[in-house]
Amino acid sequence: MAKSGNKNNYLKQAGILAAAGIICRFIGILYRSPLTSIIGDEGNGYYTSAYNIYTIILLLSSYSIPSAVSKIIASKLALREYRNAHRIFHCALMYVCVIGGAASLFTFFGAELFLEGEAAVVLRVFAPTIFISGFVGVLRGYFQAHGSMVQTSYSQIIEQILNAVISILAARLLIDAVMFKTATTKAVYGAAGSALGTGSGVLIALLFMLFVYAVNRRIIHDRINKDRHRYVESYGEILRGMMGTVTPIILSTFIYNFSTSFNQTVYTKVMLYVRGYSLAEAATAYGIFSGKAMVIINIPIALASSLSSAMIPAISSSNAVGDKAGTRKKVENAMWMTMLISIPAAVGLGVLAKPIMQLLFPQKESLDIAAQLLMMIAAAVIFYSLSTLSNGILQGIGKVNLPVRNAAIALFVQTILLVVLLAFTELDLYALVICLLVYSFMMCILNSLSVRKAIGVRENFKTMFFLPAIAAALMGVCAKGVYMGMHMRIQSNMLCLIAAILVGVLVYFAAILKIGAVGREQLLNFPKGHMIVCLAEKCHLLKK
Repeated sequence: MAKSGNKNNYLKQAGILAAAGIICRFIGILYRSPLTSIIGDEGNGYYTSAYNIYTIILLLSSYSIPSAVSKIIASKLALREYRNAHRIFHCALMYVCVIGGAASLFTFFGAELFLEGEAAVVLRVFAPTIFISGFVGVLRGYFQAHGSMVQTSYSQIIEQILNAVISILAARLLIDAVMFKTATTKAVYGAAGSALGTGSGVLIALLFMLFVYAVNRRIIHDRINKDRHRYVESYGEILRGMMGTVTPIILSTFIYNFSTSFNQTVYTKVMLYVRGYSLAEAATAYGIFSGKAMVIINIPIALASSLSSAMIPAISSSNAVGDKAGTRKKVENAMWMTMLISIPAAVGLGVLAKPIMQLLFPQKESLDIAAQLLMMIAAAVIFYSLSTLSNGILQGIGKVNLPVRNAAIALFVQTILLVVLLAFTELDLYALVICLLVYSFMMCILNSLSVRKAIGVRENFKTMFFLPAIAAALMGVCAKGVYMGMHMRIQSNMLCLIAAILVGVLVYFAAILKIGAVGREQLLNFPKGHMIVCLAEKCHLLKK
């Protein structure tokens, strides 16, 4: 558990969580390639369809619990009310037991309300995972409230590793069990095996977090025993306060992420009943968009999610003690750090879309369209990153209703656009791309305006957007040039891509220092900041 002296070092804690998030995304994307080879695009479509619905139900039942728990507990810890903080923890466990259990049962018995045919079978396999996830979320939120992201980071990595291993093994074993059945039957069984992997990963994460809590139990209870605050909140008061915080956060997170599942449902219905596609054809096409292109852009967005998770307890603590200047400084640093990474990530995915897709998802029949989709949605990395971070900022300062309103407006606009494009054009998957960009851009703008109004933050356009964009453009040109130049001589896509990425990273690092986008003090705020500064000085990118 983090010591009090480290509580305000939120950027380094966010860096730890971001590193874990990116590692998890890389593990996820690496195992998705062999998994897709096993279950095929059709199986990937069934899995993705079920996973999207599972995610939405998880959002409503327990996904927002870490953010809500960390916000509420962090405000109590800032006032040194350790006994009340622990009572909130107990109340949160009871909450997820009831809500998560009900959501799990509803998913299992009501799967066909959301999905048709084969995909509903896969959704039922996800049902027990919903119940387990709630307890994992409470434990992660509890430690995040103490300013420590290490426990959450380790649990996420362990969860993803087991998820990858079990998904591949279970998919292979289940497909072999029905090897003489139809292609659709094998695709369904393979998708179900992948869903089992997700549940196995969450279970091992729960066991790990329980172990961490047991190790820290003595320290926790020592703090409680030393608490001299006379007022102890009743569980009824805590539950009412929690509902007042959790409900808007759940609604905000739900609406913010609902667009993906809603677009999937609209797309599938139109393809089936208007365009005359079969369920297998619609699932296969959607699997290319959601199971390939969207999976890849989620890697850099993981940073924003990590910063958002780290921001909520940090801002809640500042807000609880009335430190407005400290709150604005934290917000500005987090926004700058997010843009510093998301802008070059978007450029890199755009210029190297086909080599990346060829490496990770080499299925020839869908390679070109998957690469085109990735190239087109790359810009959404910037919009989603900033809007995800600003969601966490607004939640941290108690403006939990603003993200709900903003998400509802953006969802309404993109819904009208999607229906029009699918009904009156033949854009098909490209209609999903257009709506994704519109939705993420609107969320980015609306949330940024809300943050400005709430705490008076003014983005420095030059340092936050313009200079990183210049460095990223130079990086993109160099990376593309290296890839094309090497590919003319070497036919190995992997070697050419690795070289292009390495050159791109080095060029971007040098460029942001040379043009003044990042200074010495800012570098020191990064994890291993002293090491980075020393390296920059040796390369004559910073003056000693």
